[in-house]
Amino acid sequence: MKANEIYIGNCIDRLKEIAENSVDLVYMDPPFFTQKRHSLITRDESKKYEFKDSWDSLNDYLLMIESCLNECKRILKSTGSIFLHCDKAASHHLRASLDKTFNLKNFQSEIIWSYKRWSNSKKGLLNAHQTIYFYSKSNDFKFNTIYKAYAATTNVDQILQERERTKNGRSIYKKDENGNVVLGKEKKGVPLSDIWEIPYLNPKAKERVGYPTQKPVLLLQQILEISTDEGDLIVDPFSGSGTTCIAAKSMNRNFIGIDVSKDAVKLARRRLQDMIITQSALLQNGEEDYTVKSEEELALLKSIGAIPVQRNNGIDGFLKQHFEGKPVPVKIQSVHESINDAKEKLERSCHKKGYKLKILIQTKENSGNDRLFEYSSDIQIIKSPKLLSNELRNKIITVNNG
Repeated sequence: MKANEIYIGNCIDRLKEIAENSVDLVYMDPPFFTQKRHSLITRDESKKYEFKDSWDSLNDYLLMIESCLNECKRILKSTGSIFLHCDKAASHHLRASLDKTFNLKNFQSEIIWSYKRWSNSKKGLLNAHQTIYFYSKSNDFKFNTIYKAYAATTNVDQILQERERTKNGRSIYKKDENGNVVLGKEKKGVPLSDIWEIPYLNPKAKERVGYPTQKPVLLLQQILEISTDEGDLIVDPFSGSGTTCIAAKSMNRNFIGIDVSKDAVKLARRRLQDMIITQSALLQNGEEDYTVKSEEELALLKSIGAIPVQRNNGIDGFLKQHFEGKPVPVKIQSVHESINDAKEKLERSCHKKGYKLKILIQTKENSGNDRLFEYSSDIQIIKSPKLLSNELRNKIITVNNG
């Protein structure tokens, strides 16, 4: 079977066409045993992609999975690995199947892909992660360590100091003969953990093609980065829209994709020509780049039971409780704003939204030269605790001086 191509067909039959001990990595994103038919329409509503994930029994499902795993083990090199992607529907059964096929001793990691998604789940905890099981074919597997930046709360100066253990096993700083702390070797950062916070594809992302269960290329790139090198061969037996193949091509790896759906294969081949990969501003800039509220503003919003809104010039938060069935926007007067400037910004942000109640928190005394507000407004103005405190203090001073 030729590399750098996506093939139509049953994955088990197609895997048999691949030579033994020839593959460096297998990534499997099989049906999750959801017992549903998954479908999604493209953004322009020109195409509907769907696949069936319903089975007569769990045994039938696991028989298919284990048959595929056996072929994957056969084609993997002794230095190769397999990553199996799943969710809560059958993850415990899949872990047992992996133990059975690859041996428990070759289990390397249970990777948790964590992401934030809105949901209208009526009961139970919000589903905000999926699982990726990482197994090697042998103990001589390829692995490239990735280092991430230290957290803001990390005391880096302490990390740079060597430690040793006392005779009782307690960890202490190592000191030289003069009593000075011994500095350690150069640090590269924190080794990548098994919790991966990679954003789910934004509905408006150019990379999104309308295929059900599409994964972000960034997720697959990280898998390939830790487990393969340039020129290695990656196989995806359930390639779907071709995300694994896109990631492999972008990183100068070879690939073979397999899918039973002609529509999916056609879509994946088109994506390989377009090579659209959405970068994550969250990963590049960090979460703090999206946090513009000061601690004082956050505390003020919390005190009235409001949910903070970041990166909005006219609305700083929304009350947790609605008023007359509508959200209640809140704005805090900034230090550089007049009360009427603040009112205008809030009104403009609420235009045509139909809010029944709007709240402006006044933080400073009205200025004598405050310009007139151009529009009629039903905004409710409340004074901040700090402003009320200042007014009370000024009254007390006035009375005492009188």
